[in-house]
Amino acid sequence: MTAVLPRASKRRLNVLPAEVTSFVGRRHELAEVKRLLAASRLVTLTGVGGVGKTRLALRVAAEVRRIFPDGVWLVELAELENPKLLAQTVAETLEIRDYYSRSPLEALADYLNDRHALIVLDNCEHLLIECAMFTDELVHAVPHLRILATSRQALGISSEQTLSLAPLSLPTQYLSLVSAESLVECDAVRLFTDRAVAVVPDFAVTDANREAVAAVCRRLDGIPLAIELAAVRLRVLSVEQLLRRLEDRFRLLTAGSRAALPRQRTLRALIDWSYELCTERERLLWQRVSVFAGGLDLDAAENVCAGDGIAVQSVLDLVTGLVEKSVLAREDQPGTVRYRLLETIRQYGKERLAASGQEAVMQRRHRDYYRLLSAEAHAELFGPKQVAWFSRLQREHANLRTALEYCFSEPGEAGAGLTMAVDLRYHWITGFYLGEGRRWIDLGLTMETEPTEVRGRALWAGAWLSLIQGDCGKAAAMLEESGTVADRLRNDAMRAYVALYSGMVAMCRGDPESATRLYREAADGHRAHGNPVGLALALIRLSLAYSYRGEVAQAIAAAEESLAVCEAYGEGWHQAYTKMALGIGLWKVGDSARAAELEKASLRFNRSLDDPLGAGVNLEVLAWIAACEKRYERAARLLGILETVWRAVGAPLSGFGHLVCYHKECESRVLEALGEQAFRAAVKRGARLPYDDAVAYALQDEAPSAAPRDTSAGRLAPLTRRETEIATLVAQGLSNKDIAAALVISQRTAEGHIEHILNKLGFNSRAQVAAWLSERTRST
Repeated sequence: MTAVLPRASKRRLNVLPAEVTSFVGRRHELAEVKRLLAASRLVTLTGVGGVGKTRLALRVAAEVRRIFPDGVWLVELAELENPKLLAQTVAETLEIRDYYSRSPLEALADYLNDRHALIVLDNCEHLLIECAMFTDELVHAVPHLRILATSRQALGISSEQTLSLAPLSLPTQYLSLVSAESLVECDAVRLFTDRAVAVVPDFAVTDANREAVAAVCRRLDGIPLAIELAAVRLRVLSVEQLLRRLEDRFRLLTAGSRAALPRQRTLRALIDWSYELCTERERLLWQRVSVFAGGLDLDAAENVCAGDGIAVQSVLDLVTGLVEKSVLAREDQPGTVRYRLLETIRQYGKERLAASGQEAVMQRRHRDYYRLLSAEAHAELFGPKQVAWFSRLQREHANLRTALEYCFSEPGEAGAGLTMAVDLRYHWITGFYLGEGRRWIDLGLTMETEPTEVRGRALWAGAWLSLIQGDCGKAAAMLEESGTVADRLRNDAMRAYVALYSGMVAMCRGDPESATRLYREAADGHRAHGNPVGLALALIRLSLAYSYRGEVAQAIAAAEESLAVCEAYGEGWHQAYTKMALGIGLWKVGDSARAAELEKASLRFNRSLDDPLGAGVNLEVLAWIAACEKRYERAARLLGILETVWRAVGAPLSGFGHLVCYHKECESRVLEALGEQAFRAAVKRGARLPYDDAVAYALQDEAPSAAPRDTSAGRLAPLTRRETEIATLVAQGLSNKDIAAALVISQRTAEGHIEHILNKLGFNSRAQVAAWLSERTRST
């Protein structure tokens, strides 16, 4: 089965960036793309760079998302330079976690097989052949999938429909025939005006400036990116000055390639002009920041770009200048600000950097920075900064990938790349990059073959990733070699990790006695070397093994020791798994209340970190607890939620397979108590809950029907205000059709609201909603 975090919420199934500026024009193109999508499995928008292909694709995707209930995703390919990672990048965007060993394309086809979904592949031109092969295979393998691609060139496959996107409509040559108000109706002028107002709030097209405005738009050939870049200059220039400077600059086009399209020459001329408007040091910074992929922050700019003409203390001012000139785009992140180059501008900077002869130097600086960043993240892994590091590495993933590609392509750098890949092992596990991390380590191992400490460490790290994917055979072989290297180097710390993951192999093979012995050996080794990370991991696994063998007192003791270690360091991720293990031990001795409290605390953390494997085990234990407390309806709904979770992760209790017996016992007990029909109905209700709602339900102490009225919001908790309105109409006996008419919504929308209300309240009928509403109303 494919491993993807189950997402039924709009936030995850409609992963499209919010529009931060108005969308101008393109009414005809919008309608045409929708028509093509209805008739074809693959539609490609082609056109010159900067013409607005991406913006149109995103607007289309936003407007048709209701037609694709199983998901709409944007996959940005501009940062991707390695064509071999195309399928992996798409899988990451869809949040597919490859807990099983299979190709990303197979995982994608499996996950999307019965789904009505839309994928937007943006900027395919530099991966044209690979994108053509990928899309062709995927649309043939997945019957209900649609793909909307953007590229400067058509992909060239038989199933493709293309739309060549022209520049925006230009104003008429006969300006005397139209008023200033009518001129603004022209798309190019409207875009220019809209962006001009953003920088000069009182800007307007008037009889005095309309000829200059029209001439600017014509000079820029209606290319949206060119118009937007030019409009920014109105901060310091009048429209007339802008026009004169454009005309001066465009005279240089005669030195360019006559084979290139005029619009391409125009866009490059505009970027040339933007480059010339920068100061010498701003141009130097522009060149240097082009080595970054996916953006950068100020710390990265100062560390990588300073020196040789740029003082560290001047970087902030230079970044500010480039932001003001719209060369760098500012992106607000929690607690920080990042900067991103539009891809066209980034490629321009890379060309300038290559021409300067400094490209190799800057690529090396970039690699060195992210190598040190990875090492620092690893050093601070077990402590209060852990979650912040996880988030930072997620933001820097494209740069980390670029740094690794440098390591494994430059002679003599493979060892550094392998070290970096191992330092990032928690990034691979907690993000959506498990398969990619495993491939980086495997690549490094093929290049670094000497029995060094680096290789030995990479072997046990690779074994761990293999075990999470259920590849016990390969993990065992890697651990055997890692043990040999440890013996050769007399490295006891490495032996402790080999023992830890060998214990997981033993558990995978159904040998809990050997696993327990190996976990104890690992814990002793890590304790002796003062390694809290390895010790916590060993104690978690040891606690689970003890519980499985019925040695509950030892299980609780091991988990409590791990908890103490984690709390002493202010650590979160291992602590969440420790609480899960401790909860199992306490549940087995009958302390259900404390067990549930621990599982919920663990679930909250795992949910915040987006760890579906950890959350799945928490949901399992909460289901077992509910069954033991004879809360059979709740247990059945949790089992339904788990059907979705484990189908997404790839297998029930992936990485914790020995716990499957408890799942089966719970299922049998609840089925017997409820009977077949009620059991299946409750499981179905749980399985249909969106993931966020499912977690919220699992964290509740009482059934949703006990929820109080939230008078401040004009609603009944846990219902939204609109759902409260609809529940009131249901209680009055109105039909779905009548409710739709009363609220001026479609009948289908009304039905969807009612279904969601039933799910939230755990009810089967409209009569139960009416009774519940009456009770809530009386109580207030």
